[in-house]
Amino acid sequence: MSLNNLKPAKGSNTTSGKRLGRGQGSGKGKTSGRGHNGAQSRSGYSRKIGFEGGQMPLQRRIPKFGFKNINRIEYNTINIDDIQTLVDDKKIKKDLTIEKMVELRLVKKGSLVKILGRGKIDAPVNITANKFSATAEKLIEKAGGKITKI
Repeated sequence: MSLNNLKPAKGSNTTSGKRLGRGQGSGKGKTSGRGHNGAQSRSGYSRKIGFEGGQMPLQRRIPKFGFKNINRIEYNTINIDDIQTLVDDKKIKKDLTIEKMVELRLVKKGSLVKILGRGKIDAPVNITANKFSATAEKLIEKAGGKITKI
């Protein structure tokens, strides 16, 4: 290797192609391929997201409906049959707390948990959660378990 055969790495320097605005003879003089007047011929022009050439954009043509309730409280839900599966797999014995749910990756740390009543439960399990549905409460107590609301 010597100084006369040094080259930049392949793909590191790319040429921009045609040189614009360098006289009529180049074929890209005068307006530099931008056409005549209009916003796109100006320097500093950038098209807004969703702009459709003055036509009413899609996001404004489609009707709006509903609203987002800013006071909504989002709960992570766990069903009774999921708890029964954990008992069958011997992942829990007697107690199921939110810390244990996080450890088993049923919920994320710091999230609110609601127990729902889908399925059946046979094992007496003491469950700690933020909320319980009415059917879940009945099924847990019928199986001999206890509920603790946080």
